[in-house]
Amino acid sequence: STWGHLFYLISMLRISRSLAVMASSAVRRSIATAAPATTRIGWIGTGVMGAAMAGHCLKAGYGLNVSNRTMTKTEGLVSNGAVAIESPKDLAANSDIVMTILGYPSDVESVYLGPKGVLAGARPGTIVVDLTTSEPSLAVRIAKAAAERGVHSLDAPVSGGDVGAREARLSIMVGGDRQVFDAVRPVFQCVGKNIVHMGPPGAGQHTKMANQTLIASGMIGVVEGLLYAHKAGLDMEQVIAAVGAGAAGSWSLSNYGPRMIARNFAPGFMVEHFIKDMGIALKEAERMGLATPGLSLANQLYIALKAQGHGRRGTHALIMALEAISGMPSPSPKK
Repeated sequence: STWGHLFYLISMLRISRSLAVMASSAVRRSIATAAPATTRIGWIGTGVMGAAMAGHCLKAGYGLNVSNRTMTKTEGLVSNGAVAIESPKDLAANSDIVMTILGYPSDVESVYLGPKGVLAGARPGTIVVDLTTSEPSLAVRIAKAAAERGVHSLDAPVSGGDVGAREARLSIMVGGDRQVFDAVRPVFQCVGKNIVHMGPPGAGQHTKMANQTLIASGMIGVVEGLLYAHKAGLDMEQVIAAVGAGAAGSWSLSNYGPRMIARNFAPGFMVEHFIKDMGIALKEAERMGLATPGLSLANQLYIALKAQGHGRRGTHALIMALEAISGMPSPSPKK
């Protein structure tokens, strides 16, 4: 009868849903915690920070596949036992966890979602982790595309610059499934000290936008304070020593202040990449109806710094832009 047929369909639908839930739970339970003896990491992006981070994983005993747009930048890791695989697709096919740290959201999209990208090669059960500072909406897209392939995804931008990468003291802000986060935690612990699960896909990137907003306005304060000290005839190193341990102290003052004084503007994090980050944060703030005048000012100052030819210097080179605004000659490095 019609009613009997309808009852049968409803029963089958309920059974299907139950099986789907059971299958999903089984998959979630099967996520293995990373361990050097059983986990092979694929690492894409061996620039200023990526090479140091991948090196820590290698030293911890993990098998390591490496790839970079310029493959010569993987040679140091290869000499220490890593295996170079040029294609992101092939690298993913031969890795249990894929870690990426790239330049721009367009790079992330291409490396993950392109026809020869990570998701095209990743096997079901693979975990992919993007450490790039990128767009929250892209992190959500990657998570959805990964889930459709049975792949787990985390967005995990980092903070701490080249110093944090070299010393394995990065802060890591993670978005995605908690169980996946727990499975990858041993790898995160190879490169970072402050590792926090922030919520669902995209939450890590949103946290990094808050981080970059704090840094942007804070860097203006560091530069203005040091320039004030210099103009007043004070020894800038003594000023840092005097105020750095008090309420005015900050990571940027302690780590970048001495570099500014030494006129060492080698990049821990490039100006042009910071401009990218601030652009993402400003876009997200506008979408949320949030006024961010401090961030907007910092963005304009950094754009001016890039226009002066310093786009590939470190973010602490901001001091040169403010020197130019005030008509100040650049101080000679202290010997």
